[in-house]
This record gives sequence, structure tokens and C-alpha cells, in this order.
Amino acid sequence: MHLLLLASLSSLALALATVPTYHAQPFLDASNTAFGSLIEGAAVDRHGNFYAVNYNGSKAAVGQAYPCQSLLFADLHRSSSWFNAVRFSVDKHGVQEAYLGDVANHRVVRLRDPGGKAQFMHSEVLCQSPDFLQPNDLAIAHSTGRVFLSGMRFTADSVVGDGDLWTCDSAGTATKLGSFYRTNGIEVSPDEKTLYLSEAINKNDSVVSNVIHAFDLDAKKGSISNARVLVDFAKLDDSAANDVDGMRTDSQGNLYVTRWGAAKIAKISPTGELLAYIALANIVQVTNLEFAGPNGSDLFAVGACTDNSAKGCIDKYSTSAQGHAFIVQQH
Repeated sequence: MHLLLLASLSSLALALATVPTYHAQPFLDASNTAFGSLIEGAAVDRHGNFYAVNYNGSKAAVGQAYPCQSLLFADLHRSSSWFNAVRFSVDKHGVQEAYLGDVANHRVVRLRDPGGKAQFMHSEVLCQSPDFLQPNDLAIAHSTGRVFLSGMRFTADSVVGDGDLWTCDSAGTATKLGSFYRTNGIEVSPDEKTLYLSEAINKNDSVVSNVIHAFDLDAKKGSISNARVLVDFAKLDDSAANDVDGMRTDSQGNLYVTRWGAAKIAKISPTGELLAYIALANIVQVTNLEFAGPNGSDLFAVGACTDNSAKGCIDKYSTSAQGHAFIVQQH
């Protein structure tokens, strides 16, 4: 038994030794950031501008971080708003839209920019339900304007129902797609044929499992089928205790996955192969990430600053890949 375990560990160690590690650089640190410790909701618009939530420490505010720090939108009408997720899209008329996941009010808010100047002064509720656990994160099937929502309830001992998956169509009709253990990261593949969803399990207040599920997706109907485990981090790199938070895809369909508490991002192929790590400079508890910049090839990662947990830091890694969210908004 012990020899088999040692052999298994040696095999994993050898496999991991061949995985390259790249290094991100600080973009905003504790000395110059305008974001608070709850920084999340990494997002990119059609121009390559990068955004995140918790601007000036406000749960109700979304700020631009690149190319400069400024306020995008603040909900001045509802003091309880807590935006945790942001995604941008372009509608069939070419109008830029932003979708905000409001944890506290169990809704998705839609902003529109008909003037094309990133001035989102008016908002409307796309969908809302007291049955939403949050939402925590969002993903979009851009061809149909359909939004997918993940949510979670953090408990000492996870049960099915501590995580959920919903979809809202462009008219605002919400449909529940399933209950899970604790769900968080969510993404749609570039060809819109696959939906990815993370699921974690707690036991005795400790995180014991983190996996990424893949589902066949009908983007028009919003239905999923053929559930399977794409990645089990216990087997992939012995990091089951590190939560998956944000997930994003590049234009080739590779997944970039935050490893909360591990100060890194894992790059994973569409078939579940570990391709690389990106080590972070100022963030251990990384919450989210997105490709932005003028060519959509700068990977920004966000999370509480390691040296000042009251502040929200951003690290940047310039890649040879372009992010799907940026590319799809160019058409």
C-alpha cells in the first residue's frame, strides 16, 4: 500500500515538474489601488478596458482599472447592492452592454451604452429571483445574449444545494439548471458548445474537494446535458484545498483558472490537461481574472493584496493568446 502511494506521488511530482510556470507582474498594488479587499468581477469591454468591483471600497460600485482608474457605475438607488460579477457583451444592434451580478438582491442588472462612450448611467433588472443563492459569477453565450449564473452558500459541511446554476434569457426569464455542492467559477467555451462550472466540498470547515464540470450546452435553449468532470484538482496537482474562483477562456478554448490561496492561475486545455501555471506577484487569495488591454492579450488577475488585506490588488501577465471575451465583442 505504502509503495503504491509513494509511486503515485512520485508520478504526480514528475508530471508537475514538466509544467512551466510564468510570472505575472504587479499592476496595481496597495500603495496606488483604488479598489477594496472585496475586489472581484474581472471584466473587459469591446475596447479592451479592464474593470472590477469594489471600487473605492464600495460593494455597489464598479470601477475601471485599465487604462486608468475611474468609476464605471455605482448603484445610487439601492444601498444594499453588492456587485460581485461583471461581464460585457454587444447586442445584435452593436450596442455595448454590461451585466452585473448583485449578490445581496439576487438579481442581474443590465447596463447599456447606446452612445458608445462607456457611459453606463442607466440600469435595468434583467432577471431576479429570491431563489438565486447569489449570483456569485456570470458567463454569457454571446450569440443569444443568454446569461448563466453560479451561486454558493459557504457552510462547514457542504451539501447538495449549497451551490446552484441558473440561466436567464435575453428577455429576463430565469430557469434553474441544477443544484450542486458549492459552485463558483463559470464560463462558456468560445464555440458555445460547452459550459464549465466549478464545484467544491467542505468537511469540518476544511475544503476537501475542487473540481470543474463540463456540460454539453445548447446556447439557444439554455439547456445542458452530458455532465462530466473535466478537472479534479486532487488528481491534477494535489490542490483540492485551493478553491476555484474565477475562470476565463482564451480564443483557443483554454481555461484560465484562479487557485485561491495558492497565489497562482492554472492554464488548462479544453480536454483537462494542465498546460502551465502563472504565479502572481501581490495576490495569494486570487478571486478573478480576465484578458484585456489593446489587443485583448493581457491577463489581469485580482484579489486582496497580500501585504495589506484591506486593499484590492491587480497583477498582469502579457500572453501570446487573446481572451475570448475581448475577441467576441469585436464582431
